[in-house]
Amino acid sequence: MSDREEVATIVVFSGELDRALAAFNIATAAASMGMEVTMFFTFWGLNVIRKERGSGGGKTFLQRMLGLLNRGGAARLPLSRLHMLGGGKAAMKVLMREFRMPSLGEMISLAGELGVRFIACTTSMALMGLTEEDFIPEVDEFAGAATYVEKASRSAINLFI
Repeated sequence: MSDREEVATIVVFSGELDRALAAFNIATAAASMGMEVTMFFTFWGLNVIRKERGSGGGKTFLQRMLGLLNRGGAARLPLSRLHMLGGGKAAMKVLMREFRMPSLGEMISLAGELGVRFIACTTSMALMGLTEEDFIPEVDEFAGAATYVEKASRSAINLFI
């Protein structure tokens, strides 16, 4: 097996619960199979790895407004479909418990324990007025697209979620 076959990269663009769960499910499966896994969080995907009580962003008026409307935190993410003012999300959480599927917070911790690297996109952070202090401690690196492209160029698996 070459080095290329042992590396997976995942761009997490979505800040929606179901898509984040899918990204972490694939990341933890790949890591448990011995692959080197990097998750690159950009734009709305940054909400997945933001602290729930972060600054919310904001140096300019528009960044502060965006921070108020786009609050982060794994527990706050909506569903991509059938959210129904939170009813769909509540039903999803019941089903996840019933089928013993870990929560997103548990999957984030598991990914960290398995050595999955988390990179927060600095370009998106600047756009949204976010700083390193706005993110959970599991974030390994703050970097731009060039860092992601370098890692993706060595990857056998490269996903955009």
